Amino acid sequence: MLRVALGTAIRSLGSNRKFPVLFRKMASFCQEERGPANTLQYRIYYKNDKGQFISPLHDIPWQVSKGPNVYNMVVEVPRWTNSKMEIATKEPLNPIKQDVKKGKLRFVANCFPHKGYIWNYGAIPQTWENPKHIDPNTNQGGDNDPIDVCEIGSRICKRGEVIQVKVVGVLAMIDEGETDWKVIAIDVNDENADKINSIADVEKIKPGYLDATRSWFKIYKIPDGKPANVFAFDGEYKDRDFAEKVIQETHDFWVHSHDGSVECDFAMQNVSCSDSKFKTSCEEAAKIVDGAPGKGPAADITDEKAEKWFYV
Repeated sequence: MLRVALGTAIRSLGSNRKFPVLFRKMASFCQEERGPANTLQYRIYYKNDKGQFISPLHDIPWQVSKGPNVYNMVVEVPRWTNSKMEIATKEPLNPIKQDVKKGKLRFVANCFPHKGYIWNYGAIPQTWENPKHIDPNTNQGGDNDPIDVCEIGSRICKRGEVIQVKVVGVLAMIDEGETDWKVIAIDVNDENADKINSIADVEKIKPGYLDATRSWFKIYKIPDGKPANVFAFDGEYKDRDFAEKVIQETHDFWVHSHDGSVECDFAMQNVSCSDSKFKTSCEEAAKIVDGAPGKGPAADITDEKAEKWFYV
């Protein structure tokens, strides 16, 4: 198994799988922006607590603690925004960038009554939905990305932020013939973190949120001329134990991509995975970032899709 230094210890979380509201982070990560925002050149690179450039996909640990499980989440898209930011899996050091379609920056349609994403949206690092693995539950391969997370807490996170979450369930979306798991999780520091420990708790504390989430994923590509998405299990949310088995499986795929037993087309450079065939030096990582353009002032957003409402 790959080993990553995990840093500062956390406060004991107890044995009843409930989580305290206050939570001390295991490690600190900071971001460095390069290129003007709202342009094709914009990137967010990451540094660890030693000031070394790292890959958020490969160098940030997937788990913070076990029993109960706490996971790191890289926030790609803050709630209420719709710039389609994502971990750049094919670029060295895997910075966050805005997705591009036909040479233009991609914005997800605002489908009435929603404005942008309705959760903080991101991914669990050190995971990979293997496209060559046919999932027996969905009969489809993975979507070739780290596993997605919808964080349902009260706070609007910052783009690129790394937060710690507990998982409460998962939705199995089938997106254009690919399995695209949507993990439902909550920030362990959220005011409701000690109350939400299951899918049933979500419906109790935040009624309607799960129905809205399923509807959002069903219709959000329709304004782009694509069909409605469908779901395995007739759109039923699966529980925490099921979700954590899926996450474990995607982590195992990521591990095998680094030991060379499974082929993966990600950019694999990392500075801390001791058993990885693709480990590089901190000096080489710094050279990658040095080659990126300077930050510069943000450009104006000219795509009307960013603000327009679509009625589906």
